[in-house]
Amino acid sequence: MPVIENSRLAVIGAGAVGTSLAYAALIRGSAREVALYDIDARRAEAEVLDLAHGTPFTGSSRIVGGGDLDVVEGANIVVVTAGAKQHPGQSRLDLAATNVAILRELMPELVARAPEAVIMLVTNPCDVLAVAAQRFSGLDPARVFSSGTVLDSSRLRWRLAERVGVAASSVHAMIVGEHGDSEFPLWSQSRIGPIPVRDWVGDDGERLAVEELDAIAEEVKNAAYTVIAGKGATNYAIGLSGARIVEAVLRDEKAVLPVSSVLDDYHGVSGVALSVPSVVDAGGVSRVIDTPFSAEEERALHASAAAVRRSLDALELG
Repeated sequence: MPVIENSRLAVIGAGAVGTSLAYAALIRGSAREVALYDIDARRAEAEVLDLAHGTPFTGSSRIVGGGDLDVVEGANIVVVTAGAKQHPGQSRLDLAATNVAILRELMPELVARAPEAVIMLVTNPCDVLAVAAQRFSGLDPARVFSSGTVLDSSRLRWRLAERVGVAASSVHAMIVGEHGDSEFPLWSQSRIGPIPVRDWVGDDGERLAVEELDAIAEEVKNAAYTVIAGKGATNYAIGLSGARIVEAVLRDEKAVLPVSSVLDDYHGVSGVALSVPSVVDAGGVSRVIDTPFSAEEERALHASAAAVRRSLDALELG
């Protein structure tokens, strides 16, 4: 799709995730202009220069940035990737206190410079931080959300596609709930082509066993830990999935994606951010879709909500 005229993406944080997202956005033509900020000005300027050298191959997109937060001015969407790094063996929720402190200072500064922007959190734990960012910014909850389980859902689609031998684009499945240890697949609404995943019959005439689906879900849940253990960080896939969400906003797509926003009586859950099927457009999360859940999935959603709420209560956001 063509780049939208005058669309501007600002990325906060020039670490592995922020630069991967900026790189993906340039290659995909997600925005007319990408602005990259980092408190480490020298690092940010070097990353911008490196990316700018490749823009003759990216069409009409350009990149600017550095160590001055004013680079976010005029942004249509701001993506926050800055924060403490997740280390091997560390859960996403362990990161909460440090990254909430960063957001407490950052959010008012972002709103002052880009008052009309939609704000997306990628920094972990993204569900906790979505709640914190919304409170610290004072913005409508629709305009502040996290990337949630969009990447986890991509991992699930890829794994199922590999297993059954179809294109990933033909697998319609989502991970929902917390972006973390309590996340779960929404199997009741999952399809391979038009066929419910539990009814899919392979070339061998066999259906996917419940045990195998459970094993796939567990593999997906632990995928980030596997990557982190091997290379220290996840960056390419989250960069690509983040760019995809950016496009849904900048192109006013009304795309259905499992982003994480603060819920209000969603299956009885309120006041916490969880990933559920949501309509994403120029205003952010314009609608949280009232999706049918099985009884088991309903219980899992409430368990996810409890996990995030425990972290929020411990943080005393105020």
